[in-house]
Amino acid sequence: MESTGALTWKTIAGLCILVTLMALPVQSWSQAYPSRPIRLISPLAAGGTGDTLARLLGAQMAKVLGQPVLVDARPGAGGQVGLDAVAKAPPDGYTLAITASAVVIIPAQRASAGFDALNDFEPIGLVANTSQVLVVNAASPYKTLAELLAYAKANPGRLNYGSSGDGSLTHLNTELLKQMAGVFIVHVPYRGSTFARNGLLGGEVDFVVDGLMPALPLIKDGRLRALGLLDGTRSTSAPDIPTIAQAGVKGFASDTWYGLLAPAGTPKEVVQALNSALVEAARSPEFRAVLGGQGVQLAVSSPAEFRALLQREKTRWTSVIKYIDAR
Repeated sequence: MESTGALTWKTIAGLCILVTLMALPVQSWSQAYPSRPIRLISPLAAGGTGDTLARLLGAQMAKVLGQPVLVDARPGAGGQVGLDAVAKAPPDGYTLAITASAVVIIPAQRASAGFDALNDFEPIGLVANTSQVLVVNAASPYKTLAELLAYAKANPGRLNYGSSGDGSLTHLNTELLKQMAGVFIVHVPYRGSTFARNGLLGGEVDFVVDGLMPALPLIKDGRLRALGLLDGTRSTSAPDIPTIAQAGVKGFASDTWYGLLAPAGTPKEVVQALNSALVEAARSPEFRAVLGGQGVQLAVSSPAEFRALLQREKTRWTSVIKYIDAR
């Protein structure tokens, strides 16, 4: 007869099985991710710098993670459509976004944005810094930025410029340039950077601020003329192009960055796995070889470092938008 005052071997065996089963979900979560394809939403127009980076990075991260990383182009409203989709997606690591400053600019502009950069997303990491460049059509009479601005000052409202949309970084950067140069130039918004670039090539606008990465081939083959980089320093990919500050608007500098986000609440283990994959993918020879000479500089960061950058950018662009609205 078994004793009722002590644990029997059957009881002990049952407890061991129970403990093992209780531990399985935790182990399987960390070991199984990712167990299916990951969707990387690109909220910008196809052919732009962010979309191109998304496709290059997705292909390399897929090799590291062992699952396809499928780029889902969701342009619209300056990036709001795609970012809103990610903010509302399940926080399971299977829906990500590549983003630039739009994630902090849009909520500062529109109460209807539906998301906040710091509260509704989990930063995975910064990916790269890129340059923006002010370009004119090769047939333009303006050979330098000083010539263009001199005409604009003498003829207010006679020039126009194209942007990738109201509230986009290309729009705000050009408005900041107008403010610092003391000129009035008409804004013509397009539905993305690719459309603005095509508008410039077709003679619809006098100039655009564009990503150096997609514009550089057109500059090299003589279809566009670069008048100035918006960065604080010259690009190693295009050392002959002066910065806007060097070209005559002293003190102007605006760098461009891209990073990865997940929905808020994504488990820390998954965020870390994605950051590790990001670091390995961005440092791969294949990734570097494709980006070499295209005006892109790798700047991979930790999630915490990316969160700090988002905070700084939110403060900066909120201040700029308030100034524009107050005019």
